[in-house]
Formats: sequence, C-alpha cells, structure tokens
Amino acid sequence: MKRNNQTQVKILQILLLFTFSIGIMTAQNTTKMENKVNELLKKMTLEEKIGQLHLATYVNENNTTNSLSEQIKRGEVGSILKSNGVKNNLPLQKIAVEQTRLGIPLMFQEDVIHGYKTIFPSPLGEAAGWNLANIEKSASIAAKEASASGIHLTYAPMVDITNDPRWGRIVEGAGEDPYYASLVAAARVKGFQGKDLASGNSVMACVKHFAGYGAALAGRDYNIADFSERTLREVYLPPFKAAINAGVGSVMSAYSTFDGIPATANQKLLKDILRKELGFNGMLITDWATILNLVKIGAAANEKDAVVQAINAGVDVDMTSGLYLKYLKTLVDEGKVSMASIDEAVKRVLIAKYKLGLFDNPYKFFDLKREKETLMSAEHLEFARKAARECMVLLKNDNKILPLNKNIKKIAVIGPLANGKKDLLSWWGGNYSQGKPEDVVSVLEGLKKSVDSSVEIDYAEGVKLDGFEPKGLELIPAAVKLASESDIVILVVGEEYWMSGEGGSISNINLPGAQEELINAIAKTGKPLVSILLNGRPFDIQNITSKSNAVLEAWQPGTMGGLAVSDILLGNYNPSGKLTVSFPRNTGQIPIFYNYKRTSHDVNESNKTVRWTNKYLDIPITPLFPFGYGLSYTEFAYSNLKLSSAHINPNQTVTVSVEVTNTGTVAGEEVVQLYVGDDVSSISRPAKELKGFQKIALKQGEKKTINFTLTPTDFSFYNKDMKWVLEPGTFSIMIGASSENIKFTEKLNIQ
Repeated sequence: MKRNNQTQVKILQILLLFTFSIGIMTAQNTTKMENKVNELLKKMTLEEKIGQLHLATYVNENNTTNSLSEQIKRGEVGSILKSNGVKNNLPLQKIAVEQTRLGIPLMFQEDVIHGYKTIFPSPLGEAAGWNLANIEKSASIAAKEASASGIHLTYAPMVDITNDPRWGRIVEGAGEDPYYASLVAAARVKGFQGKDLASGNSVMACVKHFAGYGAALAGRDYNIADFSERTLREVYLPPFKAAINAGVGSVMSAYSTFDGIPATANQKLLKDILRKELGFNGMLITDWATILNLVKIGAAANEKDAVVQAINAGVDVDMTSGLYLKYLKTLVDEGKVSMASIDEAVKRVLIAKYKLGLFDNPYKFFDLKREKETLMSAEHLEFARKAARECMVLLKNDNKILPLNKNIKKIAVIGPLANGKKDLLSWWGGNYSQGKPEDVVSVLEGLKKSVDSSVEIDYAEGVKLDGFEPKGLELIPAAVKLASESDIVILVVGEEYWMSGEGGSISNINLPGAQEELINAIAKTGKPLVSILLNGRPFDIQNITSKSNAVLEAWQPGTMGGLAVSDILLGNYNPSGKLTVSFPRNTGQIPIFYNYKRTSHDVNESNKTVRWTNKYLDIPITPLFPFGYGLSYTEFAYSNLKLSSAHINPNQTVTVSVEVTNTGTVAGEEVVQLYVGDDVSSISRPAKELKGFQKIALKQGEKKTINFTLTPTDFSFYNKDMKWVLEPGTFSIMIGASSENIKFTEKLNIQ
C-alpha cells in the first residue's frame, strides 16, 4: 500500500511539473508575440497602421495586376477576401512581404462555410446529425483544404439562433436551441482552428454575426430586429460565449441593431458585453461594407461620422468599404479618433497574423503540390459521405417501406432535383466555395451506382424547377406514366441551391414551382411513394407527408449527397438524424419553436368547444415535426429513469440515468435527450429546455444505461435584475426521444 502511495505521489509530481513547464512555455510564447508586435507598432507610420485595418476585395486577375497590387505596395491592404488558390495568393503575398517597407504579410480570408472543395452538408443539416465529433472533423477537413489553397481565415461559424424558416440564413446555423447551438459553435471553432493555428493545416475562425442577427423581422435578411436584453442573454449570446471559450480568433459584427443602435457602432454590445463581459480579446471585423450602412440607415450623418462611430465602438477591421483608409488619418489629426484606438486595433490584427505563423513563414500556406494532394482527397470524400448520411432525418416510414425491398425490379426516380448537382451544395457551397457541380454525386447517380445490376432505374424530371413560378406542367404526364409502370417511386423535391442562404428570404414556406402539382399527380397512381427533400430550411410539407409512404429529409447534403441518400434507401445505413429546428404546419405558425415560455391560458386542445385557450381555430398549435424528432429502422424502449438524489443543495450536482434498449430487428443509433423545466420561478421561463443529449449505438436487443450529470448552471437563469442566479425550488427532469416525445419525468428539489 505504501509503494502504491509513493507511486501516486511521483505521478502527481510529474504531472505538476509538466503543467508548470507548459505554463512557462505559454508565458514565454506570449511574451515573444507581444514583443514582436510592439516592436513592429513602433516602426509603423499612421498610414501603415491604417492599411492593416483595411480588408480589400479581390475581384479578378486584372484587379490583382493593377489597382490591388499597387495598394498592397503602398501598405494600404492588411487582408484580402475572395482570392483563392496558391497561384492567385502567392504573388500577392510576395508583394506584401518583399515590396513593402516593413514586409507585413497579408491575411487571406474566405467564406469557408461547410467545406472548401469537398462540400459537407449545410450547417443546419449537419447539426441534425447530433454528432459533435463529425462537426468538428468536417470543419477540420474544410480548414485543411482551405489552408492548402492559401486561405488563413474563414467567416464561420455562423451561430445566430432563429426560429423563422422564411429567413434564408437559417441554413447556416445549428437550429433553434441555444444550448445545442453552443456545443456546435465550440465544435466548429475547434475544428477550423485545430490545436495550432500556425500548423499550416488550420484556419482562424470568425464567429458571426454579433449579435441577434437571426431576429430579423418578417424573416427578411438585413431587416431591422427588435429584442430585449433578456432575449439577447438567454438566446443569442450563449453560442458566442461558447465560441469565445473555445478560443475563436475573430468575431464579425452584425448588420442589425440592438436596442436601436447598430451593432457596428454599439459600444455596449462590442465593448461592454463582447470585450469585458465575454472576455473576447481577438480581432473584430465588420460584415460587408457595414460601416457604410450606418449612413444608409440614418445612424450616421455621413461616411466620416460612420467611421468615428465604428472605430470608437471597437471595430478593428473594415471589410471592403475602404472608409478607414479614406478618413482615419484625418480623424486622428482632428482629435476625433485617438492613436490609442488605432494602436489597439492594429495590435489585434498583428497578433492574429502572428498566431497564424505568418511572421515566421509568410509562405507556409502556399504549396501547389500540397494543394493538389489535399483537395477532394479520397479520405475527405469518404468522410463527406459519412457526415451526409448521419445528418439525414427519416420523418415518415409507414409499414417499414424503407429500406427498399430487395425484390424490387423497377424504380422510377422522379423530380426536378433528382438529377441535379449544384442544388446539393447550398447557396454557400454552390457560390462561394471551390465546390463544383461536376464533382457532386446526384441522387439519381447515387442510386444507379448502388443498386444491384438487375434493378432497372428510369428517370423523369416531372416539372421544371426554375424560380418560384410553376413551370413544366407539361412534363407531368410522362412522369405519371413512368410511375405507373414501376414498382416504386423515389420522388426528389425541395428548393434550388440559391433559394436559401444570404438574401434568400421567402414570404411563404410552400415548396416552390409546380412541385405540389407533381406530388398530387404521382400520388394518384397509387404506387408506393418515397419522397426525398433537398432543402436548406423547413418547408410546409403537410401535403407530401400525407401522400408519401416515407419521407426522408436529406437537406443540402454536399458533394457525396447522392451516395449518402442511397445508403439510407438501401439499408446500408440506418438513419439516425433528428431535427434541430421545428417544422411548421404552415407559414402562419411562424415563429414556432419547442422552448416556448409558459402562457397564461391552457394549451390543451382536447376540448374543441372551449374558445379561451392558447390555440388556433383552424390548425393544431403543435409543429408538424418537433425539435429533436427523427425515426429509425429500429425501435428503442426507455425504462428505469433515476435521479441520484431527489433533493440537492444549490452547489451540488445530480446524476440522471435511464436505460435504453434496442427492441427492433437491426442495429441503430438513438439520440437520448434530457430536458429541464423550472416549475416555479421569479421570471417567466420555458416549460422545457434541452440540457443534455447522448447519441448512442445499440445492436439488436442491446441495452445501455445512459448517465447525465446536471450542474447548478443547468438550473440557473437571469433574474429580474439580470443577475445569473439559481433559485431553490422544484424542477422537472424529462427524458425523451424528442421535445414532444417525453418518455419519463421526475421531480428534483433544490433546497
């Protein structure tokens, strides 16, 4: 026993020494960085400092060889966006390093949202996989490809919470829940940035849009927003806090306002909350020409006034407007902007470049051989297929029509998106990444590559999908004929790649074009119907759901999307995705989300004759498909919910355990979800909030005990004085398969 104690003491001593050594090395590295940056600052002229705060746009090769290159030589450019590839970026970097007085390297920035050359599922879809390791790895691969092409920073992750599917940028977030979105934000930051930003395989993440951008009224992008400080703290800030705690290197300010003040000029938001409260000390970037927008919305009298407001609010980098270049020197001379403000901003830019290793080796990111070997490698493509199939959500599967019966001889693949490629990439993947349609495997191709050679697959477009107006109705008869002659129909519908994403606002969430007419016509044939949805947002899918035997939400699944769909249809993968956003029954239900605060009137709709309840007269108040919902090819039984104690003190934790058994016939994965509700509180609170989940794999007949640990933070909230508190009382602990499918509830008393 004595020997064991001595061994433990030695191990502890070694660990303490290792920790101490790491601490010394970290301090030394920090000192070295600060010395380098401070020495450089002393050498810089005011004009050179201002140049570091200018983020210029690469337009084309002519731009590069003329105006932009001349700007770089004059020291007027600190960073460049929209310039991709070693061949483009290396010559620009050489100008900055070899033809300017101080040789400060450029930082190249790009929208690497869900992949660079290998495109992964769009973020809303990827989140539906509930697999944080997958999310981190896809970001890591995107960073590896982007860095191999000379990119240093990505404008991702977008962590805006929204509950309005009319807003096109819902595709870019993780859904409606702040807790889950926070975990996703941290995973993506870690994936992009890796363990060492200077490795040459990572990119700096830029978390956006700070803050509350997802609150755009009427679902219209760039629209005004109006929300309280409580909503800011409860809903919009948590994912940013998680990203900052994960070490994110930069933040982008939002186009929108908070408390009537534009975010880009909002000192309370940017200085008091972002810098002081959340502890962010990295680089703060505007969105595209956001400083100029201060004039457009009447918050600034002119461009010069807008620059004063932005720089004094703590904005470091001006994206594309050029207004810092135009006015900052004059404003310093006039005493309206201090040199201290300029130096603080420049220092943060230089520190970002130092962390990326650009001062040690400004050409590390520029290697044509590595670029060629890295982009769309076999390993990356295989993981893209894995990530895509894990995010797909089985919404309906009557009579277990899926997976497809192996005796099927003839399959009709119908729909305007079935043979599409670019539409699988999303707005960002199709427009602003290096992903190309010719690299994409369509749903039709995926099936043809995957089925047995004895199975006949025929295709009909059905209708044209070219904008929102009905087109191609004359194609429906041929599609109906094909369906009638086949054993089963695979119908692929949704939206074109450009319809969601930035600026992709819509007024109603009906499927665009003549797709509803096609659905109705195919359903009348009476043939078994499996519908595949390719989309970046929730739609009103009541009609297609009611008329299909099975519905698979495949999102915008990326480069390998078609093969991932076939993996699920053929049973080579058992679907495990669950929604992270509620699907409304129609546009009139928007906004709809699971974590509503309790209301004064009963929500029980069982008594149809009682008028004074919190309901609609024409439809149920519940969503068509709720947050956390998703089916499997197997079944899971929940049992034996236990709390480690029914009574705890405010500084204690409680363990929640539940048994889950695969009672079906095949192996599968289940997302076990834990929700908490505060029964009585001094502030109106949601009836339930997600506070934990675990995605588990179970073989046929296998049982596992799942444990969750709840801490005081999980029961705390902002009180009437906006203080973070834990109030004693009774809490409902809920375990379920979705926010609506709660299996068990136990009570916990915090004394």
